[in-house]
Amino acid sequence: MIEVEDVKYELVTNYKDGFVKEEFESLWTDYFKDYDYVVGDYSYNKLRLKGFYDSNNKKVKDLNNFANLEKYLSDNCAYECRYFVLKRID
Repeated sequence: MIEVEDVKYELVTNYKDGFVKEEFESLWTDYFKDYDYVVGDYSYNKLRLKGFYDSNNKKVKDLNNFANLEKYLSDNCAYECRYFVLKRID
């Protein structure tokens, strides 16, 4: 379990050891509190974060639907990049 400012996450995917707690904490802001998932990927050795919602969340749209994660990874991330997926625990 990972906790940032009283928000708890479970690490559900850690592809190529992409999760580095210190780097995640340095980029995390309260903007991500609302999302069901936070995905971090590395491009040019820099971590990028993106929030996603569960399909059943009333705020979900195609571009932030967790069901479309594979499409996001293939279309918006470097090929075979390191990445991680954190799921918010309520």
